[in-house]
This record gives sequence, C-alpha cells and structure tokens, in this order.
Amino acid sequence: MVRVKSSMIYLDHAAATPMDPLVIEVMQPYFSEKFFNPSSPYAPAVTVKRDYREAKSRIARVLGVGADELVMTAGATESINLAFTAAGGVSLISAIEHSSVINSAKVRSSVRLIPPMKNGRIDSQAVKKLLTPDVSFMSIALANHELGYIQPIEEIAEVVRAERLRRQENGESTPLIFHTDASQTAAMMDVKIKRLGVDLLTLSAAKVYGPKQVGLLWIRPGVKLRPNIVGGGQEAGLRSGTENVAGVVGFAVALELAAKRCSGEVKRLRGLRDMLAKKLSAAFPDMIISSDQKKSLVNFLNISFPGVDAERLVFLLEARGVLVATGSACAANSGTRSHVLAAIGLGDTAIDGSLRLTLGRLNDEAQVMRAADEIITAVRTEQERKR
Repeated sequence: MVRVKSSMIYLDHAAATPMDPLVIEVMQPYFSEKFFNPSSPYAPAVTVKRDYREAKSRIARVLGVGADELVMTAGATESINLAFTAAGGVSLISAIEHSSVINSAKVRSSVRLIPPMKNGRIDSQAVKKLLTPDVSFMSIALANHELGYIQPIEEIAEVVRAERLRRQENGESTPLIFHTDASQTAAMMDVKIKRLGVDLLTLSAAKVYGPKQVGLLWIRPGVKLRPNIVGGGQEAGLRSGTENVAGVVGFAVALELAAKRCSGEVKRLRGLRDMLAKKLSAAFPDMIISSDQKKSLVNFLNISFPGVDAERLVFLLEARGVLVATGSACAANSGTRSHVLAAIGLGDTAIDGSLRLTLGRLNDEAQVMRAADEIITAVRTEQERKR
C-alpha cells in the first residue's frame, strides 16, 4: 500500500500518482551499484543493458505487443510529440484532447476538431463525417483527462479502416495514421493495444504509480516516424540519449502491479466515487456532474458548483488537508477556462465552479467521507461569502 502524510487527503490521482514501494525498491540498484551506461562494452554494463531489455519485454507482455514496437521516452508529452512526426496536411483530433495533443497537432499540421457529445463521447459517426480525403493523422484519447470518459476507440478504428480501404480502392495516396493517448487508463483498465485497432499509443509511468519522466510510444510495424531527439541512435534511432534504466525497470513493475490489481481496484474505487457523488449531490441538488459515471473511468468525478470560484475552493480545501484540482494539472497555470468543459456545453459560471476529483490507492472510505464533508463546508462558505 502506498503511504503519504496521513493527515492529507489526496484527490488528484489523474495528475500524478505516488510511486509504489515495490517500484522504488526495484529501481534503487540502478542509482548505485548498477549505475553503468548500458551502451558500454564491459560486463557490468552489458548486464544493465540486459536488464533494460528485459524490462521492455515485461512492459510489452502486459500490453500484448512486441518489445521492438516500443520506444521509451521521458513521458507522455514527449511520446505524443514523437507520434505527431507522422502528421502532415490535416490532423483530425477531438476538441477535448490534452493540450500536448492540441499543441503538437498545431505545430505539425492544420487542425480539424471533432466536437464531443454532451457527456464527452466522441461519436464514430461524427468522426466519419469529418474524415475527409485530406486528413492524414487522427488522435483521440482512450480516456479523457478531465472527464474520464472512455472513448469507443475500437469502433472509431473501424471507421479509419474503412476510409483507408476507400482510399486504396480509389488510388488515393494520402496515408491515415490513428494515435490514442492512453495515459489515464493503464491503472484502471486492461490495455491490450492490438485489439484497439490504433497505429500509435502513448502511456505514462507517472499515472500508474511508477516514476515520473518515463513514458512510451507503441508504434505499429510499418508506421514511419522521424526522431525529435538525435544523437547516439538509441531506441531504434527514434529517441537518442542514454537509456533511463531505473525508470524503465520501475515502469515495468508498476504496469505489472496495475494489471494484477486492476479488477479489485476498479470495484473499490467505483464504490468510493459513487459514495462521494451521492453525498455531495444530497448536499447540493443543483451540483452539476460532468463525468458520465457509467461510461467513465471509475476514479473520475468532475463536478461543478455554478457561481462558486473553484480556485478559491482549491485553496480552502488545501488549508483543511484536502488536495483537489480544477482540471488538468498541465494546464492549471494557463489562466484560461477548461476547453474540455466548454466543448461539452458548460457555461462560464459552471466551468469556473468546477472541480476534478480523481481517486486512487491513497484513498479509503473514511478519507472520502471526510473529504466530502470538507468540500460541503468549503462550498457553503463560498456561497455565504457571495451573498
């Protein structure tokens, strides 16, 4: 069990997860007696290189792919940037993608947005209508980073396959590559990549109780990418630089533990989330729940108190030992409203009053009930202040 300061209630697991003690344990030797550069020729370094390759193989087994199809990176953002080297012309992405996807698309191509449904779903028929012959790259997250909505990626992949076949039959040369960012999913669902039907997939160790600054990009054989980082030619020439052996070994163990614990953790966290939603809804009947609780990751609860300043709530709650977020941590300092909530139709006052609560291994029933009480107190304090 991961442990942190006992008085703190952490409800922001979508932003970062604490490393599992078993992950820390397996990483430690690579900071001391196994410090060697895996590219060096002598025996201790060769052993470290073997450990690195074995860790990649273990990651690949969890994901149901070949180790040679994985490129290890310094996190999801780097993986996404590498994926978009396949883009050009027009990229089709959902309007609720993470900023790393949106900005990568803008740098590499013209961008066309797929509007979501009111619950955050990206409908395959909407994709079909926008998938015109000039689109060469598409990216839709497997689960949204603010709402937790699990997208019908396999269904959308069928649309992509049909469009590829149409292009082939008509002698059209524009390629069509399909990427998904699965960063939020690996701790909450079984991610067997090949059944998804995508060409590229991004994962982050930091979301599965592994180390930060470690990620991967899975590349379907035959998909051509260009390196963003050049040098010694590591990772099949796609990501140069001395391999992060400790990080990749830790990622392997984190993924294995996540897969082993997934079923039980999903059941536990669904119960905690539903308990939290029920208590808050009873206190505030006009509270908006933006997360579709039947179609989203079970640890996500995006809620809104229209007319209340959520940023003030964050500070009030922190003072009382409860850590929450207003949205994506990566965009928290941008000073702009959530483009995700705007895209699903929330007005400005609802967006400004929104909190993203994401549960995880650090939480139990007592914590969740106390957090609910503190949120109720904080919201009522703010409501009284504004009267």
